[in-house]
Amino acid sequence: MTQDELKTILSDHALWLADSEKGKRANLACKNLCQLDLRGASLHGADLRSANLTDADLFDADLSNAKLRGADLSGADLTAADLRGADLTDANLTDADLTDADLEGANLIGANLSGASLNGADLTDAIMFKDWKLTQ
Repeated sequence: MTQDELKTILSDHALWLADSEKGKRANLACKNLCQLDLRGASLHGADLRSANLTDADLFDADLSNAKLRGADLSGADLTAADLRGADLTDANLTDADLTDADLEGANLIGANLSGASLNGADLTDAIMFKDWKLTQ
């Protein structure tokens, strides 16, 4: 996917967020978004299941309630990203930068966090294992 194609999808998603009768929810499931610039993108509730986001720039992106099940976010910059309520089940977050990210209530069951930076990340009520929540 090119940066221009992504820009169109993000624009349609922004319209959908403002009025569900207009625009279209972003469906980026299984898409190759490797190394794309998604800084500050508003992807609240978007479908990114099994997407390739390797080394993507998601600094300050809104991924709250996004479906990221099985997504490859290895090496991604998720600094200050909003991942509240996101489904990150079985996601690959190897070497991802989650500094100051908000993961409140996120589902991280089966997620690979090897080498990930979680400095300052909010993991309140994050689900790390089946039937278990991390409370701070």
